[in-house]
Amino acid sequence: MSEQRKVALITGSAKGLGKMTALLLADIGCDIVINYVHSADEAKELCERIQAKGVRCLALQGDVSRREDMQRLVQSTVEQLGSIDILINNAGPFVRERKFFGEYEQADIDYIMNGNLLGVMHLDHMVLPMMRTKQWGRIIHFGFGHASEARGWPHRAVYAAAKVGLVSFTKTLSVEEAPFGITVNMICPGDIRGANKEKRIAEVEHVKDPESPRGRPGAGEDITRVIAFLCEPSSDFITGNIMEISGGLDPIRANVHME
Repeated sequence: MSEQRKVALITGSAKGLGKMTALLLADIGCDIVINYVHSADEAKELCERIQAKGVRCLALQGDVSRREDMQRLVQSTVEQLGSIDILINNAGPFVRERKFFGEYEQADIDYIMNGNLLGVMHLDHMVLPMMRTKQWGRIIHFGFGHASEARGWPHRAVYAAAKVGLVSFTKTLSVEEAPFGITVNMICPGDIRGANKEKRIAEVEHVKDPESPRGRPGAGEDITRVIAFLCEPSSDFITGNIMEISGGLDPIRANVHME
């Protein structure tokens, strides 16, 4: 990182891939803002762990689907840490239950769209002015495998529509903000399951996974090492990209079973 310490806000970062991202960015010298909705104990424990690395860390509650929560999150961060230089939009509601679009409640549609598209856009909009002032910024969105192809995903209609919309927004925003030294990219993780989200590559590299073309399961480090690379000052020429980090697995084709 540059001599001036960067402040990184990672939504949904008390557990899973967000937690791994927070730890790695702290390791390279960023001050960290952990965001959570319900996992207060995990966020507090992670915050203490990060502070022990010698960087500043806040743990702030807020639901990305609620604009007022994000406004409070940004305001608290600026008041206590000065700015937001890196924004990792990791949070995004995903309903595990498989059902057709016609079976969704209106509230479910609003929640998933707000959490995965509109909330991300609002949060980006809130941090852009301070990034433009500094002529430096890193914004990372999260998608799903092959989102850039805008394929249909039965039983995941709303989530898929939100993320595919986010693909277009990522590409547009990257062009508009490039003159200000701000890069915008999307990470599309593979099917990284359960505890593997918080594991290093070395912990899974000898584990067999017959569903993965690579032959091993994915680990949190597979994703976070790419995020850390995109946040480097010298990565300023990498923007507007939709990056598949999946070990070759196609999550839609592997999981679609029309019933």
